[in-house]
Parts: sequence; structure tokens; C-alpha cells
Amino acid sequence: MSEPTASIAQAPPPSYDPRLTNEDLAPLKKQSWSSYNIFAFWMSDVHSVGGYVTAGSLFALGLASWQVLFALLAGIVIVNVFCNLVAKPSQVTGVPYPVINRAVFGVLGANIPAIVRGSIAIAWYGVQTYLASQALIIVFLKFWPATAALNEPTFLGLSVLGYICYAILWVAQAAVFWRGMNAIRRFVDFAGPAVYVVMVVLAVYLVSQAGWENISLDLSQGESLGFAESIPVMLSAIALVVSYFSGPMLNFGDFSRYGRSFQAVKTGNFLGLPINFLFFSILTVITASATVPVFGELITDPIHTVERIDTPFAILLGGLTFVIATVGINIVANFISPAFDFSNVSPQKISWRTGGMIAAVGSVVLTPWNWYGNPDAIHYTLGLLGALIGPLFGILIAGYYICARQRVAVDDLFTMDQSGRYWFSKGYNPNAIWATVASGGPAIASVLVPKMLLDLGVTTTDMTWIANYSWFIGCGLGYVAMIALERRSPRITAV
Repeated sequence: MSEPTASIAQAPPPSYDPRLTNEDLAPLKKQSWSSYNIFAFWMSDVHSVGGYVTAGSLFALGLASWQVLFALLAGIVIVNVFCNLVAKPSQVTGVPYPVINRAVFGVLGANIPAIVRGSIAIAWYGVQTYLASQALIIVFLKFWPATAALNEPTFLGLSVLGYICYAILWVAQAAVFWRGMNAIRRFVDFAGPAVYVVMVVLAVYLVSQAGWENISLDLSQGESLGFAESIPVMLSAIALVVSYFSGPMLNFGDFSRYGRSFQAVKTGNFLGLPINFLFFSILTVITASATVPVFGELITDPIHTVERIDTPFAILLGGLTFVIATVGINIVANFISPAFDFSNVSPQKISWRTGGMIAAVGSVVLTPWNWYGNPDAIHYTLGLLGALIGPLFGILIAGYYICARQRVAVDDLFTMDQSGRYWFSKGYNPNAIWATVASGGPAIASVLVPKMLLDLGVTTTDMTWIANYSWFIGCGLGYVAMIALERRSPRITAV
């Protein structure tokens, strides 16, 4: 495989307003990422502890193995289609997600989706770093038993050893990020396949220990569901898969802008999503199935699986691999996004690197180890922010494909001139703002209200399942509201 040449940012033209421009936000002079680079990006995004646990957790819904695989595949095909939609505008123009939003929200209004997406990324950056640190703690305890003394006393909810491992990963991720996008691409190109190798080795080892004849691929837990009963559960599982990838899907333009062609991006998406995810899911099912005869219980967390093997080499290899996997997904999903998002707010004061470091520091301030274990905290904080991802996606797609007819005046994305195409009204497109309110309200309500009513004892009917569809509710309403408002009072005109 040939080494692709670096994608090159260009110095912004003098005509570009410095209040909207720096080298990181300006259109790329050269786009060189191949299909493999996009494929590797998705491998890093899929091959994580979170992805493994998400896939394994579907069995707790009472679904048979074939139904789980169907739900996983159906969900990822939907993600593939939507990723292609959001990829095109950034690939064609060579600009990142917050900048392409200027064509829909206005040159200043684009900060609204940028700040929302950046805030979500900060929270999940901390969570993923914390999860990876747990794998590193296992390595420390196995090879340096004396460190167990550091794992007991806690300060602000985390032990000294926890802080040490968190700090190691925090610095490692920052070091990779600080070296720039091409260093990140090289890391991702390595991380995705490396995790695959270890996943295959883990699966082969467990199957050999259990014996293939002792492995049952039917891992459904709880009461077995009939076909009619399983349909709504499968739909919820499909929605869960889409929601899991909704963050990277929204700002995928941050990566598709580097693609050498839109066709290369689409090919990379196809290999990295349906094909890769299906194989990953099968590996997950086989590995989880083998834990039952080997350990006497179903284990859906790969870190716990490696810990139970209890051989030094397995713990070292598995622990470091899952650390690499989590670092990979963290950088691509939760580091690069806020880097562009916060830089977009004040390009001259906040560079791409500074934006990323704001996210990294913010993740520590949130002390994710405290609220990650609290389902209510996650539901009411990330649930609220996550509910806005669907509306922002629907509005962008409607604005670019329907209202602008896939045409963007790139130079106008970087001007504060009131005659500029994307100045709209004082830098904001009121239609996009109102569409966000009209679709964001119901999406947020679908997440918060059912659980709030249940928690307050107002009702005993559990309607929290509605939250599974918050992305689809928000996306559909945002798409419809944006088109309706633009037809009533057109602001976006085709170039």
C-alpha cells in the first residue's frame, strides 16, 4: 500500500475575513486521503470497548443472535447512507463541518451547531479516556502489584493510580493530536488493523479453550421473544446503533474534506461501515459466546474478558490493544471535532490545536469518572445534548441538498461583508435557527420527559423507549422544518 501524500492546507487568501479564517479552516489546497484512509478511520471508530459493549448489550434485549446481527447490520447501513450525505459538501469544498454549516446557518450562526457538537465531544472524550485508563490499571496491577496500594485511596472519586493512568493516556492522545492531521492519519491507519489482529487472536484462543461444539451463538438473555414481539425491540436496537455513531456521523465532513474524491470517500465508508462492522459484530458474538463455557458466564466487556484470562502476556497484549483502540476512537470522534468547532468560534485566537486542547482540559474538569457510572447524570446531560445531533443533521442535509441544490459559494463562507451570500441577517439565517428550535424541542422532550415523569412518580407507564428514536425524531423534524421555512421565506439561494 502506497503512502499517500499529505493533504495540504493553504494560506487563506487576503480577501478572506480574519474573523472567519485561519489555515485550518480554509479550503484545502490538496486532498489526498484514499479509500483505505477512510476505511481505517472507521475501523478506529468501530473497534473500541464501547462498540464491543454496545454490540454485546443487544443480547440483553431478548433477541436471538441472527436478530442481533440483522439489527447491527441494518443500523450500520443507515449510518453509511447518512455519512455519504454529510461527506459530500465538505469533500467538494474542502472545508470542515463548522465551516460548511455557514452556508446554512450563516457565517456567525454556524457557531451554534459547532458549540453543541464540541460540547458533546468534550464529555465523551473524558469518558473514553477514563475507560481506556481502566484497561491500563489492569496492566499496572498485574505487572507491578505494589501499585495496588495506589488504587485504594480516592480524591474527587478517583484513585491515585486512576489519575496516573488517566494522565498517561491524556498526554499520549494530546501528543498524537499535536503533531497534526497526518500524524493522526498514520496512527489511525495502524490502530484499526492492530485491534483486529488481537480480536481475532482473542476469539481463536477462547474458542480453542471452549471447543467449538460447546459454543452456542444464541446469547439472548431474559425472556425469549416471539417474532412479533421482537420487531419493536429490533427497531430499538437499530436506532441504538445509529445513535451510537451519531456524533462522528454529524461531523464526518471534518474527515471527508481530506478525501481525494467523493467516490474514494464512499468506497471507504462502504468498506469501513457495512463490511467492517459485520465482521466485527461476528467476532464480538463468537468471542462473547466463548466466555460462557470458558468462564461460566457471559462477559460482554473485552477488558473484563482479558482480565479473566489472567496470563501476563494476554493481559499486556489485550490491555494495551484496547488502550490503542480507545485512543483511536477518542482522537477521531472526540478530539478533532471540538478542535475545528472551537477554532471556528474565534479563528484568530483559537487555532485547531488550541481548540483540541480546550476539549482535552475540559474533559478533566468534568471528572467523567464520577458521572459516567450514574445513569441519570448521563441521561439528563448527554441525553439533552445528544438529542440535538439529529436536528442539526437534518437541517444541514436540507439546507445543502434541497435549498442550495448542492452548490456552495466557497469564498462567501469567509466574508463578513453584508452583501455576502451567507450573511443572511446579521450573520445568522433565522430559518435555520427556528428550524433548530422547532425540531430540537421535541427531540429533547422525547429524551427527558418520559424519564422525568417516571422518576417523579407522575406515571407508572414506562415510555422511556421513545428516547431511542430521538435522533430520528430530531433529524426528520429538522429536515422538514428547514425546507418549510425556506419555502415560506427563502434565505438560501442556489449559486
